[in-house]
Amino acid sequence: MSPRTSWEPNVPRPTQGPSRGHRCPQDPHRGHHHPRDPGGDPSLPNVKGPRDAARSRLFQRLGMMLRTAAREGGPDPALNAQLANVVEQCRAKNMPKASIEAAIRGERSAAAASRLLYEARGPGGSALLLEVLTDNPRRSQQDVRLILTRNGGTMAEGSRHGFEQKGVVRVGPRDLQGHPVSLEAALEAAVEAGAQDVCPDEDEEEEEEPALKFICETSALRTVRERLEASGLRPLSAAIEYLPRDRVTLPEGTREQAERLLQALGDCPDIVRLYHNIQ
Repeated sequence: MSPRTSWEPNVPRPTQGPSRGHRCPQDPHRGHHHPRDPGGDPSLPNVKGPRDAARSRLFQRLGMMLRTAAREGGPDPALNAQLANVVEQCRAKNMPKASIEAAIRGERSAAAASRLLYEARGPGGSALLLEVLTDNPRRSQQDVRLILTRNGGTMAEGSRHGFEQKGVVRVGPRDLQGHPVSLEAALEAAVEAGAQDVCPDEDEEEEEEPALKFICETSALRTVRERLEASGLRPLSAAIEYLPRDRVTLPEGTREQAERLLQALGDCPDIVRLYHNIQ
């Protein structure tokens, strides 16, 4: 069953069938029916409202990440690698330049944020890891605990042992010359760059052309990113993420409950990335 982004919360959808190497998280929203507009043509989905709300939450999270990165390492992306990576991700998500600059300028006036990692269990014994960025840890923990309780989940220590940290470089579906990047060409680039695996990244439902996700050891993240860019590819982000060691397959009823839980967690503004091990 993304990994909200990157660093947008990783709310992947369930997947079926075998795949090569690590499976890319996917968005649970895909395949769900959008609400209809009662005042318009019932044959046309009213997706603008939900998409606008989702984009607003995304930009809110990005703004928090920009302010935190600027506070921790300085406001100049040229001298702050963490900030440069977040700026790169903001551009990939089409966040307006003025909003990016305003968020960076606001680092001095913003309240200090805490980075937290919550461990949880979902329906069917599935494992969840939640990366949280918040200026009110107590409130965030209460909010997350309530969402879990209402959707068949619970806080549970030890869930992180089912995951391993890996470097993940997301690359645009087209190279620097604007040409589509085939999976075969991506595999060749992965070998040359020192990545362990590559697969399509289907985190974003609205993207017609999914990005490519290169996986490597955490120590090689910077080198792999630089080599991929040198080969003519267009990196969108580079970050250390948690990937599941094994995945669990849930029966249909439990699976639907797990999807509702992932969607509810994805709507929580303090969760900047969500990982799970659901197939």
